[in-house]
This record gives sequence, structure tokens and C-alpha cells, in this order.
Amino acid sequence: MMNPVEKDLKNYFGIEYGGEGDTLEHYGTKRHSGRYPWGSGETPYQHSGDFLSRVDQLKNKGMAEGEILDAINSTLPDDYKLGATEFRVAKTKAGHDRKAQQWDDIQKLKKKNPDMGWTEIGQKLGLPESTVRSMYKNGVGTKKDQAEKIAETLKKEVDKKGMIDVSEGTNLTLGVSEGKMDEAIYILEAEHGYKRYGVGIKQPTNFRQQTNITVLAKPEYDQSYAYKHQGDIQSLGDYHSDDGGSSFRQLQPPSSLDSKRVAVRYGDEGGLAKDGVMEIRRGVPDLDLGNSHYAQVRIMVDNSHYLKGMAMYSDNMPDGVDIVFNTNKPSGTPKMKVFKEIKNDPGNPFGAAITAEGQSTYVGKDGKEHLSPINKLKWEGDWDDMSKSVSSQFLSKQPLPLIKKQLDLTMADYKAEYDEIMHYTNPTVKKKMLMDFAEKCDGTSMTLKASAFPGQATKVILPLDKIKETEAYCPTYENGTQLALVRYPHAGTFEIPIVTVNNKNASGKNNLGNVRDAIGISSKVAERLSGADFDGDTVMAIPMSDKVRINSTDPLPGLKNFDPKTAYAVPEGNPNNVRLMKKDEKQKEMGIISNLITDMTLRGAPTEDLERAVRHSMVVIDAEKHKLDYKRSEKENGIQELKRKYQIRTEEDGTEKYGGASTLLSRRKQTVRIPERRGSVRIDKETGKPIYKESGRTYPDKNGKQRIAETEVSRISLMDDVRPLSSGTPQEELYATFSNSLKAMANKARKESVNMKGIQRDPAAAKEYAAEVASLNEKYQAVLANKPKERRAMIIANSKIKAIVEARGLDYNNKDDKKEIKKISSVEMQRAREQVGANSSKTKIVFSDREWEAVQKHAISDSLLTKFLNSSDSTEIVKRAMPKATAKLSSAKLSKAKAMLTGGYTYEQIAEACGVPKSTICDALNK
Repeated sequence: MMNPVEKDLKNYFGIEYGGEGDTLEHYGTKRHSGRYPWGSGETPYQHSGDFLSRVDQLKNKGMAEGEILDAINSTLPDDYKLGATEFRVAKTKAGHDRKAQQWDDIQKLKKKNPDMGWTEIGQKLGLPESTVRSMYKNGVGTKKDQAEKIAETLKKEVDKKGMIDVSEGTNLTLGVSEGKMDEAIYILEAEHGYKRYGVGIKQPTNFRQQTNITVLAKPEYDQSYAYKHQGDIQSLGDYHSDDGGSSFRQLQPPSSLDSKRVAVRYGDEGGLAKDGVMEIRRGVPDLDLGNSHYAQVRIMVDNSHYLKGMAMYSDNMPDGVDIVFNTNKPSGTPKMKVFKEIKNDPGNPFGAAITAEGQSTYVGKDGKEHLSPINKLKWEGDWDDMSKSVSSQFLSKQPLPLIKKQLDLTMADYKAEYDEIMHYTNPTVKKKMLMDFAEKCDGTSMTLKASAFPGQATKVILPLDKIKETEAYCPTYENGTQLALVRYPHAGTFEIPIVTVNNKNASGKNNLGNVRDAIGISSKVAERLSGADFDGDTVMAIPMSDKVRINSTDPLPGLKNFDPKTAYAVPEGNPNNVRLMKKDEKQKEMGIISNLITDMTLRGAPTEDLERAVRHSMVVIDAEKHKLDYKRSEKENGIQELKRKYQIRTEEDGTEKYGGASTLLSRRKQTVRIPERRGSVRIDKETGKPIYKESGRTYPDKNGKQRIAETEVSRISLMDDVRPLSSGTPQEELYATFSNSLKAMANKARKESVNMKGIQRDPAAAKEYAAEVASLNEKYQAVLANKPKERRAMIIANSKIKAIVEARGLDYNNKDDKKEIKKISSVEMQRAREQVGANSSKTKIVFSDREWEAVQKHAISDSLLTKFLNSSDSTEIVKRAMPKATAKLSSAKLSKAKAMLTGGYTYEQIAEACGVPKSTICDALNK
């Protein structure tokens, strides 16, 4: 026999019930039916009453909403189970329908018998006399009518556009509440067969991430259609802005420079030592770098070519020109062959991520404002913001004690951060920050990045003519400081030069001055840094001390004077039909040889073996561009033999495999395909582990066979214990422990968060801080109003990116093409934002001091505060929520202080990091 709740739900959602022994038939859309719409039949809303009565019965038993939903879903087949939002909307809709039916009944009874009193009508309908009188006099159904009208508006939009975005914030376009919007969409689903589903839109500037949007579509457009035609998903209303909005500037087509103003310094004339640098004459208005001493730029020349590299001022300029471009090309190379040809894209001729902020204007001799030909990608100060974490690619090749010390310090950092969050006084803030912290732990457990060394910084390299190979000019460090310089990709310790800071160097003082995030070095040092040039390459500078000694070994002797472009060059015309590398093969081949070098290093390969692998890597990286015989290099350097010797791994079934990534450090990047996920992530209250829901979406393959939609995720993210990926070397064991500890800490933080109760709103505080709460609401509404525009911008950008990628024949799987696509994506996303008027300044809430007081005094409800926090910057929340500095150290911070001291940090640095006076650190560490 069918459970009464199931029967009521089936009836309510229009699924025919034939009684005992009969089968259930499903008509129309999922969960709903056009054949049995709401408001049909002899007693139109009887099912609403049945449904609400059943809900009320369960509620009267003391069950909470979630428990009621679980009870109802437990009686329903999987295809008919309700989500929490659907359940609430169904209750709202049923309540409106019940009241509408009651109002109709009152009208009928009064019309049929005008003398019938309110009490008698109430007795017949089971309603209080006062309710009957009020309903008859004031009417009901206003809320129902509102939802119906909104549904009509939405229907017109969908009929016109086919598919529309109805995600968070779109209700503001219509000026209605989120609840009314949901109810209107529900009406269209249930009564008209319209479809609502989620679609993942790729983020244009981050290929691996997607933004999930909710789409409302015509009945004939299913989810598969929406995925294939994402560019057709439209927005409610028209967000077009001709001027791009009043609060930000638009990117303009670049202006061009006359090539007569540019001189070329060839490689044999000294250009090799400054390859990639363009020297600019000081005081020239249209070439002014603003407040920067240097910048990474693009400059169009003769409307057909462009200069690419680092721009810096020079006082040693030849007459008649304003720019000297340094190149490694030999004398006699035509000037325009030195420059790069512009791309076949008038809107983005450089194929680079230029922004409106990277452009500037100047006043010409005619007294008018003109666009400068300089287009900045980055300028002085931008390199300061780059990540300061330490990659496993570098640290894993250092001595074991240094690896352990740095990983221990990183874990101490995380434990101290967790302890600090647990001391936050506001539970809602604490819940939010614990979830952010868990996500951070999960990320580091996969990247395996360690905390920075004391004083570590990222520096862009610039050339100096007169400086020793053992020195560097870098004013942010004291004279005499020894620096280890590391560049990525990093093959081994033989690529780490050690230099001594000399800020008295005249060449550095004259050409660079008091630079912030650059380092002046000789071209010989750049060669040691795996052949770095000066067009924007960066290094990680690590100060050496008695507690931080970076291992640097001599350059590999087998690489001295080795030039892959001559050793493995294929003769013109390829007379021997050599197998040449294709463009889409380069990334794969580089991945293979990079993994081999990593695995060889971890397993202690001797110098002569490393030389063979590194030589081959140098051939591979240039093989496609310069037509090199990489297969001959592979054979002559014995790469297959090296794979058999150093890439042995044991699979989970116990079988041994040879070749391919074989250590935790090389296998951590591996991905696997799993069924596509959808909806919000649930957290297991017992373990803190995330629980994902599969979308169940299918699509036809090229043969017409239905396939389950899949998504690609990191293999390591699915593992509770990463040791099966390890080959057992001591370095891998340290990293496996590190990764597993972070995973456990992430689960612990999530468990604390999901089991924690939020704040209880204080009515007195709400009254006292009413103005601040209203102000925060206004900021939040601005954030919401911008979200549909941002999503529309993403859809527009994706369509344009796809067209450009196809037109140029670019490949997402090719490393070089992927870089190019990323640049295209950045530009197109900015343009799309300008087109729809999306304003980045409205995407985050910034709290005033008084508004944060309102938060701390519980003037805001838990649910609303959660929305505010999710729409603000976590860094600001941390600063505001952090307990006031205390003279005491928690056990977690004491452990962090000890780890920092061991890691080479000063007492002042430790005190600042722990938020306590220096004297407290000195006492705690027994100085």
C-alpha cells in the first residue's frame, strides 16, 4: 500500500494514483505534470490541503523541517525526491493555493446565501469566524497573484530568448523577492512544462574552474542542449552599457609607434646580454612609464608589428631614436624580422592580457590628449603580489633536513591559524572561516607547497652591464646578503646561482635606482637560471643564513657548450624524412621528460644520468619551433633506459610498471575522470568529509550512444591517504605525511563548522545598529545585482574565446597554446564586463568599523550574516575577527614560534607573525 505522504505528494504534483496494485504513471516534466496542473478538477486545491495537512501532522510530532523533508523523501522514488528549496517553495505554493480555495469557498457560500453569518460559514469550512470575515473583506491571493504575474513575465522572457539565467541576483532585475522568483519558476515548471536545471559555465580566466548557473528554458530545451549551446543562454533584461559604466575605464585599441624611432641592438653588438629589454629615452611624453622604473610592456610598431619585453629608462641612447630594442638575433637581420607580427585580431593584436589600467594618455604638442603606445602587462610593484610559497619541484631536491624543517613550519602555520579561528568570538564568522580554512588545507594537500623562507621574495630580473657574476643589485636586501636564486621550471640544484647583494654598484644605482620588486644581475647569471631572458622572467630570491642553507651545485659539465639547435638540427627540407614534433605533442613530451628528471633526482641519480635527461629536455623544449630531431635525441641519450632504471612503480593491484610518473611528486598532478557533480556540497557531520551529488546528466557521443557526463578532478583529491602514490623515498614519505595531515585538518575544520550553531539575533542590538544593517543590506544588494551581469559577461566571453580559438587553430591541450588562450580569455572577459556593465568594485562587501560592531553585537541574523560574509573578502574578515593581541601564546602559536625560530626567522619576525610583543617571544623561547 502506498504511504499517505507519497499519495498526497503524487497527487499534489499531478502524478496519477490508481489505487492499490496499480502502477504509477509520470506525465509531463519531472516531478510535475501539465496533464494535472494546479487549479484543475472539481475541488482544485484539495491536494494542496492534503500535502499541507501531512506536513502539519509531522510538524506537530516535533519534527524539524529537515526531518519532515527526509520523512517525505523516504517514501518517494529517486526521480521524485525534493530538494530543500523545492520543498519550501512547494509549501509556499500550496499555502497560497489553499487560501485561494478558501476565499473562493467563502465567496460562493456568501453569494448562495447572503444571510449566512460568518460563524456558520467558518463552521462549514473549518475556519475561525475572524478569519472568514477578514478574508471576505480584504481578499486573499495577492501573494499568489504576484507569483502568477512574475511567472507570466518570465514566460515571455523564456519564450523570446529560449533559455535565461535565473541564478542568484536575477530577482533584483524584476524587483521581486528571491522567494517570489522561486515560486514563479516553480509555477512554470509545474503548470507549463518549462525546465529548470544547472549548467556549469567555464570561467574564462581559469580553465579548471566553472561557475554553476541555474537556467530556465523552454520545454523543448533540455540540459544537454544548454551545455552545447551555452552562448545562447540569455539574461533577464538588457545590461548593455555603451560607456562601460561610470566607475571603470574601457580598453582601447592600441596606438602605433613609427619604427624610425626604434633602433635594434643585435646579439653580437651586446643585445644578447639584454635580450628582451627595450631601453627608453627619459622625458619623452608618449613613452612615459608613469610612477614605474620598469614595466613589462607591448608596443605596436607601424601598425603591423610589436615589441615585447621589459621596458626601462636609459640615459645612454643613440641620437635620433627613443627606443633601443635588445635581441639575441645576429647583425644583418632585418629590423621588422626582429619584431613580432601582430595577431589577426584587431581588438587584441598582441595576444596578451592588456587591461585598461595598463594604458595611459599624454598631452601632445597639439594640446590634445592622446593614447600612449605603451601597453603595460605588469608594472613596478606587481611582482610583490606574486605567491611566496615554495614549490615541491624545488624543495624536494634539497637536503632532507631542510625539507622536513620547511614542511614542519608549514604545518605549524596551519595549526596556529586553526587555533586562532577557534578563538573567534562570533560563531557565524567562525563557521565561515573554518570552511575557508578547510578549502585552503585541501588545496595545499594537492599542490604540496610549503611556506616561504624568511625574507623570500619574487623578483623580476633586469640586466646590468657592469656587475660581477657573483653579485646582484637589489635595494630591498642589505648589502652583503647572500641570495639563492631559483627559477621555474626547476630541473635541479645545478640551476641555482648564489649571489651577494651589492647595492653600491654604479650601474644598478644609475639604471634601476631604488627598485621595489626587481633584481639586477649579469647575463651569465641569467644563463645559469635555465636560460632565462629579460622579457619578464622572474626568480625566487631566498636570503641565506646560518639556519637557511640552500644547496647549490656546480653546473652539469655535460651541458657546457651544448646547443640543442645545432646538435639536433634537421637539414633544410628534411631530406631524411625525420619524424618532426607536432605542435600538440610538445606539452606531452615535456611532461614526460620533466617527470623523469623529478623521479631521477628523488632516487639519487648520478650526474652523468641527469645530464642525459636534461640534454634531452633542452631538445624537446625547442623541437617543434626549431625542427629538431627529438627522436634521435631520445635514442642517443638513452631515455628509455633511464625510464626503466628510475621510473618503476607498483600499482594498487601489486603489479610493477615501468615508465611514466612514478613518485608522489610527479604523480600528484595526475587527473581522473569521475561522474559529473552538481549542486551544493554536503558535509558529513561525523567525519567532516565533503559529499558530492552526481548530476546524472547524459549526452550522445559521436555514435549516438548515450554517455554519462564526466568531469576531471585531481587524483590526489580523492585519496584519504596519498602513500599509494609514493615510491617510498624519504622525500616522498615527508610529503605524504604532510599531505595526509592537511587532509585530516581540513576534515576537522569542516566537522567543527557543520556542527556549530550560528548566532542568535539580538533585537536590541538590531535596533541600535539599524542604520549599519541597512547599509550592509545595500552593499549586499549591489553585489547581487552585479552577479547576473558577471555571469552574462562570462557567457559572452566564452563565445568569443571559442570563436577566436577555432579561427586560429589553437589547442587547449597544447601548453604554448594554452598560454595564448589564457591571454585571449583575460582580454575578452574584460571586454565582456565592459559590454554588460559588470563592475568589479561591487563584487565584495567591505565592512566599516561601525558595521563590524553590528556584526559582533549580533545585530544581524545568522543566515543574513552568512550571506554578507560569503560576499566579502576573507582577508578583511580575518583582520577584523582576529582576537586582540595578547601577551600570552597559545600552545599552537608556541609551536609555530619554535618552528619559525628553527627556520631562521628573527625574534621580531616571529613576534609580528604571532601577534604578540617581542618580549613574549623571547620569554617563551628562553632567549
